[in-house]
Amino acid sequence: MSYSSKTLLISALLAVAEARFGQEQTPVSAVSSLQNVGNPGEAATLAGGIPGVLLAAANPCDKLTLADKIVTQLGDSAEVLDAAKGLVAAEQNFNPFVVSVPNICGDASLPATEALRGIVPLVDPAVTGSDTENANSATSKTTPFDATGLSVADVMKAQGFSNFTTAGAAGGNAGAGNNNANNGNANNNQNNNNNNNNNNANNNNNNNANTGNNNANTGNNNANTGNTNDNVDCGNTGNADNSANTGNTGNASNNTANAGSNNNNANTGNNNANTGNTGNNGNANTGGAATGAADFGKCTPTMDFQLGRAGRKADEGTFLPTDPLVAQGQQDALNPNIITNRICDQLINVCEANDAAHQQCLDAKAQILASGDKSEAVATTFNGLLGF
Repeated sequence: MSYSSKTLLISALLAVAEARFGQEQTPVSAVSSLQNVGNPGEAATLAGGIPGVLLAAANPCDKLTLADKIVTQLGDSAEVLDAAKGLVAAEQNFNPFVVSVPNICGDASLPATEALRGIVPLVDPAVTGSDTENANSATSKTTPFDATGLSVADVMKAQGFSNFTTAGAAGGNAGAGNNNANNGNANNNQNNNNNNNNNNANNNNNNNANTGNNNANTGNNNANTGNTNDNVDCGNTGNADNSANTGNTGNASNNTANAGSNNNNANTGNNNANTGNTGNNGNANTGGAATGAADFGKCTPTMDFQLGRAGRKADEGTFLPTDPLVAQGQQDALNPNIITNRICDQLINVCEANDAAHQQCLDAKAQILASGDKSEAVATTFNGLLGF
């Protein structure tokens, strides 16, 4: 290949790369152009965060979190929702020279905004099956797919595209936790087996008991040897049958003694098990004490439901944080999940709440989202989960 041909080829590849890697400008301009929403400069600030969440190395769940934040801070007007939908559907930068498939968010709680759920992203045309996925993405922006209890990755699979890797799966983390619990159970079972076998290597205090058990086992071996001799004698004389019976009686006695020893060891094992339970109870109490240490700082993390707020119809009910510090710059919302998300964010951003309070808020938010309820009762339920 001539030098000029190589130059043309490289130029063409760079042009394609520039076109593919400059796609984040579409959602950036959509958000930055929003007018009369949120606080002054807020839309521009949010737009400035978009390129970072669309980088190839970014967690694919980050752009969904940012899309929720756009709605939370700028409101749920049609213009804001359209801009946020564009971010959810945006293709994350992708380098086919490094990886062969895109990375998709597997967290079923994202996006939290109901109007953003069921939208699936574009993928690089170089990916096998991209025609199907990109057609689905275009459709989902106007007619979202059913996303009840599903992550974006799950929705994509349900619509016929699965050529991707998954990141940020909340379910996966939960599964890992369960696996750890199962491992703990396995260890407990191993301890039980050790007790039954009288191999209490971990319990130093029971070494003497093990020695006794070993002696008892030796006794069993001797008794078995006696049985063997008795059987041999049986071949010599009929009277030997009585002797054999005597021998068996002796063996039975030995066995009884051994059984008693085993029972004692079993009791010892139970005592050890109780000791373990005592330790576990202590840990549980410690955890409970930590849970009760929620401090919400300068804010009251509650929300209310009202009909006919400013700019709404008289019979239109919306949710809004009750604390002025939390509500600052926040429009009321038809979707309670927008407000629960706002409250939890502001606990960290401005309220100076501690981690326990923030976690309690996140737990309450997740319960509200999972319930699917958007009635007036949601406000009372959410407030109650936080102790108000």
